[in-house]
Amino acid sequence: MIAIGKKAPAFSLKGSDGKLHKLSDYAGRKAVIYFYPKDDTPGCTKEACGFRLINKKLLGHNAVVLGVSRDPVESHVDFIKKFKLPFVLLSDPEGKIMEKYGAWGEKVMYGKKTLGV
Repeated sequence: MIAIGKKAPAFSLKGSDGKLHKLSDYAGRKAVIYFYPKDDTPGCTKEACGFRLINKKLLGHNAVVLGVSRDPVESHVDFIKKFKLPFVLLSDPEGKIMEKYGAWGEKVMYGKKTLGV
């Protein structure tokens, strides 16, 4: 996790809108970047729909929501359509940006070590 006051790592990722998104594209705005394991799974859907519910309020505070997972752009497009998500989802297929932000790494679940979000 990035410490408060530290500069967020730069990124350049393909979005569900077909465009390349860079952190620098959002200079002068607040960027709410959330990381999640997989499109259209129960926990990730609940999280995305939570951001959908507060999206207008965030926009009113000059903030943009960006979701990031390892899923391909095509999966993101389907996920957005199914749940009417009003924000861009970014594809980080190798998890490099997720790792830079401290969102990807070794996790322990039910006593088993795995790599994940």
